[in-house]
Amino acid sequence: MIGRRGLLSVGAGVAVAGAAGAAGGWAALHEGHGPAGRIPDVDPGERVGGTFASARRGGRQTSWSLAYPPGAGDRVPLLVFLHGLHQDHRTAFGRWLGLDRFLAAEVARSGHRFAIASVDAGTSYYHPRPDGEDAGAMVLDELLPLLAGRGVRTHRIGLMGLSMGGYGALRLGGILGARRCAVVVAESPALWTPGTTPSSFGFRDAVEYARFTVFGHQRDLAGVPVRLDCGTDDPFQGATTAYAAGFPSSQHPVVGFQPGAHELGYWRRMAPAQLAFVGRHLGV
Repeated sequence: MIGRRGLLSVGAGVAVAGAAGAAGGWAALHEGHGPAGRIPDVDPGERVGGTFASARRGGRQTSWSLAYPPGAGDRVPLLVFLHGLHQDHRTAFGRWLGLDRFLAAEVARSGHRFAIASVDAGTSYYHPRPDGEDAGAMVLDELLPLLAGRGVRTHRIGLMGLSMGGYGALRLGGILGARRCAVVVAESPALWTPGTTPSSFGFRDAVEYARFTVFGHQRDLAGVPVRLDCGTDDPFQGATTAYAAGFPSSQHPVVGFQPGAHELGYWRRMAPAQLAFVGRHLGV
């Protein structure tokens, strides 16, 4: 248990065991960081993609991908995956994180079906920047309308983010609220406690950070199931702990600190449990 807030903690052993069963095996151990996850050897569903000129990103050509679950059917729910710093829409799928195959494994395990979309967001940390770029608004105002006619439901979505994208998922989930956001998963979220120096990529100065911090805004996620995962050797572990402790006692995020660092092996290991969490709250 974490602090006096009564947060539901995911024990490391339980989380690892559940992930192992869904992923179907492990790669070699990472010394001190726990086992590295392995992408399931299953056939993924169809994946499509495209490019658009994003007004919210200053006219930048912005690429996206959309992975359907096997046997998608019509108008399945949508999970939007927000990538990390120096990554792009391809990070989520294929031979990197492999969420399209983890999704197929989750469908086979539970029957919960949903699609996963990802989109280029540069290094803007999903909030308005001084140069006018706003990748968060791009996701909500441009990507979702673009995907609406592609067999997915966009009126109420799930959000999942990695590192920079973990921060973005918490921020955008709070903006949407429970009426439009069904679930939020933030893995290794790039968070800084108030008074510390945040990334210069994401925040020009302390004033910009204070304006867009997610600290103090946990109530914005009231009614939204939230899952936070961070490795015990991750540099963001301390700030994630502080953020989790800031939820009101009426909210019960699932919070897990498992052996691992800010690395691909940990993220793959946690993917099965995270997608199972999404499936319970979003899938059909």
